[in-house]
Formats: sequence, structure tokens, C-alpha cells
Amino acid sequence: MAYVESSLRNKYPEEKLHILTAKGNSGSFTYDGIELGAERVTHEVEDRLEELEKEGKEIKKLSVVGYSLGGLVARYVVGLLYSKGWFSRLEPVNFTTFATPHLGVRTPFLGVQSKLWNLLASRTLSTSGRQLFTVDVFRNNKQPLLSVLADPKSIFIQALSRFKNRALYANIINDRSAPYYTTCITQTDPFADLEAVNINYLPKYSPNILDPSDPVSLKSPSNPQPLSTRLATSSQAIINGLPLAAMLTVLVPIGSVIFLVNSGIQSVRSQQRIRLHEQGRAGIGLGSYRIPLMIENAHETVEHALANVNTGPSHRESERQDKSEMSEKRHSGVDGSAELNRMRSSSSARKPDFPPLALTDDQLAMIKSLDEVGFRKYRVHIHKHRHSHAAIIARRGLQVNDEGVVVMQHWLNEEFEI
Repeated sequence: MAYVESSLRNKYPEEKLHILTAKGNSGSFTYDGIELGAERVTHEVEDRLEELEKEGKEIKKLSVVGYSLGGLVARYVVGLLYSKGWFSRLEPVNFTTFATPHLGVRTPFLGVQSKLWNLLASRTLSTSGRQLFTVDVFRNNKQPLLSVLADPKSIFIQALSRFKNRALYANIINDRSAPYYTTCITQTDPFADLEAVNINYLPKYSPNILDPSDPVSLKSPSNPQPLSTRLATSSQAIINGLPLAAMLTVLVPIGSVIFLVNSGIQSVRSQQRIRLHEQGRAGIGLGSYRIPLMIENAHETVEHALANVNTGPSHRESERQDKSEMSEKRHSGVDGSAELNRMRSSSSARKPDFPPLALTDDQLAMIKSLDEVGFRKYRVHIHKHRHSHAAIIARRGLQVNDEGVVVMQHWLNEEFEI
């Protein structure tokens, strides 16, 4: 997130925008699960807000940005902040995720290989792995944590709906950590075969940001090539791929062993950290974070939190204000709801052309709930890298990725506001 932070700072001075980059989930701490990670981040946020208040600095608005797993942590964090009454003191403005697996990371295909992968992979990343593959049962809800995060009755959806702007950025290809369907919250993948479609870009951000109102269309059917030409092309492709296949034959088994050993070590360490956290010995008081997650159960808790807040507009006034703000026209006179409706109708028109993926009932329910809340969805085409997950936020080792820079420019110019 270093480039995201530096981009924000270059555009907005310290006196206009205070930036907090959460540190509590660095490195292998991401193994510890979304809930624990969110409690760490919420603790950081509250501590920093209290410090700023003591320094005489007044924070009036809140924006949240999450990358990859951090986007799911962010959705949990805003639910905790909302339940504790912070949204009556801070106006929620921007909520943005980059390459975040909102639906988890299950392989969305039928077949024995996919089922075996989903079964084995979910056991390699400790608590986070089980949650991302939706094989966990979260607390007493008898649901996976990701289902609870997307439950319309949950504090998480209630909090998310109060943000003035909600946007996501999703790689259309080559994201091996978080595939397109989950980062874009969709049941189809029109980009599985780029040769079969026309991609429509935003003129100012071509060829990296797709037009959200008309991202893709099918190409007109063309006459098939002669059989001899197709055989020659496929044979040449096989010959060209032989060196890579030989290298992978050696490296994949070695890499798999190293990965599994490291995953086992990190899982053991993660379980130790989780036990300390649950015992209250990790420096974070759990009492204020282990709250009812559903609105009907949390009503009294929320009222109690709001009763202790003496500043800012009332909850009802804030809600009316948020609804008014959501109706304001943005992006060249097109309001967010109109854009969302147009995208939905466009998507539904393409459904017969792009068959649905084999998602679970839980994932389909997540899509329905998150689409009802509404995200502006920006599809990103990274051309220069075989693995686009980090490139979307311009992270490429020690170098800055120029295609990711375009993504950041779009976000800052077209989406982020203070």
C-alpha cells in the first residue's frame, strides 16, 4: 500500500488529509483470520483518533481503502466502528477495495480436481484459509464469516451502506491470488477468453481501465481457420512451451514442498497468536469488539454506544444526509445508482453469452446482498505482468508499476473525494 499512501499524500497535504496505514496485520499475521485482523486494525484506528483528539486535531470524515485480504478486513472494521458509534461522529465518505476476494477464493469450476483443490488449499492458510474457502463456521451464526459479512441484517452491511462512495477495482486477467469473479462480485467471467471479446476502455485511461457502463462485448463470429493451419499453430505452441514445462516439472514439486512446510509453520504460530488474543494477552481488550453482529441483536449495544457520543449529528439526521448525498450526481452528470442500474441491465443482457460459474449458494447470496448495497465496479486490464495482483496498486517489488500508476490516477481523479 506504499504507493497508495504516497499518491494520496502527493495530492492532499497533511492539514487536509490524515493517513493511517494499519501495521497490525503485517507479514504472517494475515494467517490469523479476518475477525482478529479487523480487531487489531480497529484498535489502531481508535487509538489514533484519540491521539489526534488530544493533539487538538478534529477529524470529521472517514475513508477506508483495502487491498486484497485487507478489503475483507476493512469491511469488518467499518462494522465495528459503526457499532461503537463512530459513524455519528465521522462522516463515512469513501470505501474502496483493490483486488479483494469478496466471495472468497474457491475455484468456481466443477470436477474432481477443483473439489480436491478447494479441500486441500483451505487447510494450508490457518484460520484465514478456512474463511477464504468458506469452510469455517463463524461463532454461533452457523455460517461462514464471509456470509456473515454480507448478511443484510449485519452491522457490516449497515456500515457499508452508509458510505457516500463505494468502489472496487478488479483485475480481469492474471490475478492468481484473487480471480476476477470474486474481486468484481459477479457470477460470470467474460474475460476467460480475450480472443472472443472486444474490450472497451475509458478513453482517458486506456488501455488499463475498462468502461464501467460497457466493459465488454462479444466479437462477431469469424470463419474458422483451415484444419492444417490450426494444427500447425497448436504444434508450434506446444514446442514453444516445452522448455517452460520441463522447468515447471522440476520447480513445482520443490516449490510445493517449501510452501507446505512454511504454511505448516505459520499455521502453528498463527494458532498461538490467536490463543493469546482470545485470552486477552495480546494487548487488545476484546470486550468492546466481541459484540452482537446482527442488527436485531445489536440494537441495544448500538444505542448504548450512541448514548456516549456527545458530538456530531444524530443517527437519523446522518442517515438522511447520507441518502441525500447518494443522490448527488457524480462523474459527468451520471449518479451512482443510475450507473449501477445500467450496469445491472447490461450484465443481465449478456448472461446468455457468458455462462455462470459454479458458485455456491453462499456465494450467490453474497453477490445479491453486496449488489444491493451497490459498488461502482472498475475492471482493470494489466498487460505487462503475468501476475497482476500486486500490479493493480503499482506494487512490483522495489519498482513502481506504470500500469498500476494509471489505476491510482483514475481512483484519485474520478473516485476519491474529501
